[in-house]
Amino acid sequence: MTVLPNLLDAWQRAIDGHHPEQVADLFTEDAVFQGLHPYSIGRAGVREYYAGQPAGMTVAYRIRQTRELADDVVLGWVEAEFTFVDRAPIAVDLTVVARRADDGWRIAHYHVSPRIPAKERTP
Repeated sequence: MTVLPNLLDAWQRAIDGHHPEQVADLFTEDAVFQGLHPYSIGRAGVREYYAGQPAGMTVAYRIRQTRELADDVVLGWVEAEFTFVDRAPIAVDLTVVARRADDGWRIAHYHVSPRIPAKERTP
């Protein structure tokens, strides 16, 4: 299944290039977005969130699990690490729901939570 790798590769390139408009274009018009700040609905909130990120911030990710929920809906669990020029990186767990739209696959739901160290996770 290439849906999430393709979508998240584009997300990574847009973040690494500090292009908030390109990041926002990867989301549905009614996307639920919950980064590390209060949530928003729609592309405008995504654009604003990433426009506020510091220059030089980059992201690396690894897809841990995917599930096809329907022919046009995919769920993913992703580990991501945001790296900064002037401070320690932030490691997060990211849950995304991608939905096929008329113009291709888009992120419909995005939820970030700080990564819990493996020794503290329950099996």
